[in-house]
Amino acid sequence: MDRSSHPRSRRIAPVVAVAAAAALTLAGCSSSSGGKKSEEGAADASAGKATTPRMTVALVTHQAPGDTFWDTVRKGAEAAAAKDNIKLVYSADPNAGNQANLVQNAIDQKVDGIAVTLAKPDALKGVIGKAEKSGIPVVGLNSGLSDWKKLNLLEFFGQDESVAGEAFGKKLNEVGAKKVLCVMQEQGNVGLTQRCDGVAKTFEGKVDPQNVNGTDMPSVKSTITAKLKQDPSIDYVVTLGAPFALTAVQSVSDAGSKAKIATFDLNKDLIKSIKAGDIQFAVDQQPYLQGYLAVDGLWLYKNNGNYSGGGEQPVLTGPAFVDKSNVDKIGEFAAKGTR
Repeated sequence: MDRSSHPRSRRIAPVVAVAAAAALTLAGCSSSSGGKKSEEGAADASAGKATTPRMTVALVTHQAPGDTFWDTVRKGAEAAAAKDNIKLVYSADPNAGNQANLVQNAIDQKVDGIAVTLAKPDALKGVIGKAEKSGIPVVGLNSGLSDWKKLNLLEFFGQDESVAGEAFGKKLNEVGAKKVLCVMQEQGNVGLTQRCDGVAKTFEGKVDPQNVNGTDMPSVKSTITAKLKQDPSIDYVVTLGAPFALTAVQSVSDAGSKAKIATFDLNKDLIKSIKAGDIQFAVDQQPYLQGYLAVDGLWLYKNNGNYSGGGEQPVLTGPAFVDKSNVDKIGEFAAKGTR
C-alpha cells in the first residue's frame, strides 16, 4: 500500500487494549440473536482465548546465539499467540542484512503481521517498506524507538534506551561510582550506543566505552579482564545484557579488581547474582511484556483496528531497577523465565 493509505496515516484514536481484547473475546462467544444462545456460546468457549480467525505472525529479532534475553521475549510472544489463536513464526539473526532477509521471507509467506526489532534500522528500511506495500502491518519492539515512526510502523513496544541510560547514570552517582567501564557487545547497535551515551550524560564520573564481540564469550571475558588489569581506577563495570554481567563477575575475579558490576536486563542467573551481592543492580525493560504486546497489538489491529499509543507514541516497558530491595519478588517470576 502507498504511504497515504498506510494505517498510521488515518489517525484513528487510541483504544484501551485490555478493554478491546475483552470485548472481542465476548463478541467471539456471542450470537446475533442474543439471549440463551449467547449464554450457550459463552459456555462452550475457552475462557480468555480468542475465537477469531487463525492468524500467522512473524516475530523477527536480532538475537545472537546464546543470548537468553530473547528467550523471555519469545515466551511473551508465545503467550499472546496462544491466547489470540495465532500461529507464531520466530526467526532471528544478529546480522542486519540477514535479519532483513528473514523479514522478506515472512513477506513471501504472506503472514498476517510482522513484529520486528530495529537494532540497525537503516538495513531494514527497504524490506519494511515492501511489507507495507504488500498490505502486511508491521510493529516494532525492543530496539528502534527513535526510528519506528520514520519507518512508518504501526506501533512500538519497548524501552527508551536514552532515558534508561540516564537513569542508570544517576543511580551510579547515588552509589558513589567514579569511573565506569561501559561494555558494548555489538558495534552499530543503536540501542546499546544510546544506553552508554545516556549513562555518560548524567554520570558525574568518567565513562570508558569498550566494544567486545558478544558472540564470543571467552573473548568478552578476556577483554574485560585485560581492561581492569590495565586500569585499576575502574570501580564499576556496566554491561548491557545479563550474560555479559555474569561474565564480568569472572573477569573482576580474574583481574583481582575491586570493581563492582551493574547491568541492563535480567535473567534467572542474574537474579541469583544480585541476591549474592556479585551484581549490584540491573535495569529491567520487561522483555516478556515486549513480546506479548507486539503480538497482541497485531491481533488487536486486525480484529478491532486498535493502535496502542494511537500510532503516535510508543508504549514504554521500562526502565525499572532491580536490586536487593526488590529482587526476591522479581525473582519469583524470573525463575519461571518470564522476567
